[in-house]
Amino acid sequence: MNKKLITLLALLASTALMPLMAQGIMGGHVTGNIQMDGQISHRDTTIGASEVPEKLLMNARADILYTNGDFSAGLRFEAYQHPMLGFNSQYKGQGLANYFVSYKTQDFGITAGYYYEQFGNGMVLRAYEDRYLGLDNALLGFNVYYRPWDGVTFKGLVGKQRVYWNIGEGLVRGLDAEVSLNDVVKRWSEATTRVTLGGSFVSKYEEDESIASTIPGYKLNLPKNVGAGAVRMDLAHGGFGLQAEYAMKGQDPNIMNDYIYKNGNALWVSASYSQKGLSANLQAKRVDNMGYKSVRSQTGEMLYINYIPAINKEQTYAFLTMYPYATQSTGEMGLQGDFMYKFKKETLLGGKYGTDLHINSSIITALDTTYLGGRGTNGYESSYFGTGELYYGDLTVEIAKKLSNNVKFAFTYGYVVFNPIVEGHEGDLHHNNVLVGDVTWKLNKHNVLRFEAEWMGSDSQYDKEVDDKRCGDWIMGLVEYNFAKSWFVSASDQYCYNDGVGNYYNLSVGYNKGAMRLQVGYGKQREGLLCIGGVCRQVPASNGLTFSLTHSF
Repeated sequence: MNKKLITLLALLASTALMPLMAQGIMGGHVTGNIQMDGQISHRDTTIGASEVPEKLLMNARADILYTNGDFSAGLRFEAYQHPMLGFNSQYKGQGLANYFVSYKTQDFGITAGYYYEQFGNGMVLRAYEDRYLGLDNALLGFNVYYRPWDGVTFKGLVGKQRVYWNIGEGLVRGLDAEVSLNDVVKRWSEATTRVTLGGSFVSKYEEDESIASTIPGYKLNLPKNVGAGAVRMDLAHGGFGLQAEYAMKGQDPNIMNDYIYKNGNALWVSASYSQKGLSANLQAKRVDNMGYKSVRSQTGEMLYINYIPAINKEQTYAFLTMYPYATQSTGEMGLQGDFMYKFKKETLLGGKYGTDLHINSSIITALDTTYLGGRGTNGYESSYFGTGELYYGDLTVEIAKKLSNNVKFAFTYGYVVFNPIVEGHEGDLHHNNVLVGDVTWKLNKHNVLRFEAEWMGSDSQYDKEVDDKRCGDWIMGLVEYNFAKSWFVSASDQYCYNDGVGNYYNLSVGYNKGAMRLQVGYGKQREGLLCIGGVCRQVPASNGLTFSLTHSF
């Protein structure tokens, strides 16, 4: 029998058994969810969409969780028959991709099997999954936490990382401690100033391998153990907040840094203030040679042990996301400011319902470096406060206002400057101006209309040799209608009317009922990057049908 048909029948059978399973097994409780995403794409030479031999592509998964008091166990079945466009072909196949058993109380917990974990902001360890990026670096092994006193938490873990359907060879070990001073020191328990301190240490072990040196006849002496440590602080006083984390990594010659022996370090600082109707935040980040993987020769986004937080705003509108920025773990400096203010009702700028203002800006540059040598050397030295060439910059100003009880309006202006070198391409900086208008009209209790119009003016011009179809000046329109509580339909079109290529239309319809959601769409997808939190994957052009079905129980 066809493997796709077997997979589909198995998932449908699981769905039919859900009501029985959810009633409980041996006094416990069973919950879970199923998700199926599919795609049919046709060749379209205009937008660069290639022919898909398999015709139907599908990503599917079923997560099952059993809980009984302090005990829990779970498993995940995944099927990629074949992986949808933009997902790595190494995902092709199906099987049990995740399983674990866990015992957790307020003071103690242990998990055996696959697990996810993060120390601090993740700069030395973050094991996580993002199904939309096709990223899963779960650890397979043991994860333990212990709280011997109020306000004190210790964590320890050991395991190997998932890489598609296999397990990476590198062994990851980690320890973390966090102390809330206000809980430990009783006389500070009622203090208005709250302080939390933390520290982490992570080590990876990997067997030696033969990597040629720049000196003929010699190979590199590779460290089998590579350690990374971090310290962090979280301070809060009234509406003020200050968070900081500093990380260091030992000599870690790998494919990302071309096998140099320079130590790595990273600093992240965030200061904030908030009160009713106002908030402000300022973030700064410096990263130097902090790419950290459990397998030194692994390329792509898999097998990262750590995560470098993004420092630019994650946009939602189409043209503001056309040039997303991918965090450069090998080296970057960044600064971001964010300001929100609500003009009060019955004031000149607030009007009858008040007005929301949101301003955000970020700038990210390369490091100021001096070349010392290639493979087998320290590589380079960098000035700590010096900056190199511009990688990315943006400014967005958003004004949102309620015009009546039934109509809301939002206007956004955005400016983006983007350096193609961060995507591995040569070329001049792209400068883009974006205007967005967004109107939501509530017709009645169960019927809502939303209109969106966007324009982007750019100095980028389409070049066949580079074939970047984002170039040029664009306009876009979108209409979305939610009706009868459960249904919605939408239609949109993105059109490059000057110095570019493409007319990308999309039609979609969706239905929601309880925990079930079904959506079907037809149209064209522009080639580009999908980025979440500074981590990106390439999305190729497509033209055809997509569908998505999710159900929770």
